[in-house]
Amino acid sequence: MLELNTAAPTTDAGALIKDGSEQSFMQDVIETSQSVPVIVDFWAPWCGPCKTLGPALEAAVTAAQGAVQMVKLNVDENQAIAGQLQIQSIPTVYAFWQGKPVDGFQGAVPGSEIQAFVDRVSAMGNGAPDGGLADALSAAQEMLADGDIEDAAQTFAAILEEEPSTVGAYAGLAQCYLAQGDLEQVEATLNGAPAEISKAPELEALYAQLELAKQAAGAGPLGELQAAVEAEGDNHQARLDLAIALHAAGDAQAAVDHLLELFRRDREWNDAAAKTQLFTIFDALPANDPVVLNGRRKLSSLIFA
Repeated sequence: MLELNTAAPTTDAGALIKDGSEQSFMQDVIETSQSVPVIVDFWAPWCGPCKTLGPALEAAVTAAQGAVQMVKLNVDENQAIAGQLQIQSIPTVYAFWQGKPVDGFQGAVPGSEIQAFVDRVSAMGNGAPDGGLADALSAAQEMLADGDIEDAAQTFAAILEEEPSTVGAYAGLAQCYLAQGDLEQVEATLNGAPAEISKAPELEALYAQLELAKQAAGAGPLGELQAAVEAEGDNHQARLDLAIALHAAGDAQAAVDHLLELFRRDREWNDAAAKTQLFTIFDALPANDPVVLNGRRKLSSLIFA
């Protein structure tokens, strides 16, 4: 059995809740969340609902007695961070765990939902892969990156036996099956994740990757699809199929370009299939990937044109 970190929790409210900034975000949120979950409250002085939500959230965090910490971020003063995280409205609340956003909500919610959210986030830290589990998770991720799929899968599975709510281990195990082309096991692994972590961004991204992998299995011949689109620009089905085939071939940028062109030509075609496919690709890639950033910007310009 691997030993977990059993350090006493912090209970001082001043240490648990602080005002954040762009300069301190890395330390207060990213680094701190490696060992304890951090809730970030995006607010502004002019936001009415923020004045109710903020104190209720602070009370729930304080009551958690160190199982979770909180950072309050004024979006008016920290627009770069708000932009990077695509904050569209406030209040918005994100929970960070091990450097990544894993849960969140928008708008004012009832006290019971606030408490449930804090309890859910606290549970991530209480079941955190500290000590030996953290080392094992890091080692498994390195194995996966090096192509040592079988050993990585065995290590991820062992971590889940120790701590079944470790997001990184579920994501890693699903990635192993994805690398092996075993889509049924990918789906079974994702569906088997506990409810409290099932909406974590890492798992949501893998659901999108799974959908794209399923599509790739039925992708048509690139040459024929390209010829069909060149011969008839308004052949929407051919353009959609071409985008799927291009993504399957590893050219995400070209796939996005064709989907944007399809959206420009007929945004409502086939129940807005172009927009749906774009979001699937965006969800499967890291949020800061240039393909995602540029694609979202171009899509927004088309929507509001």
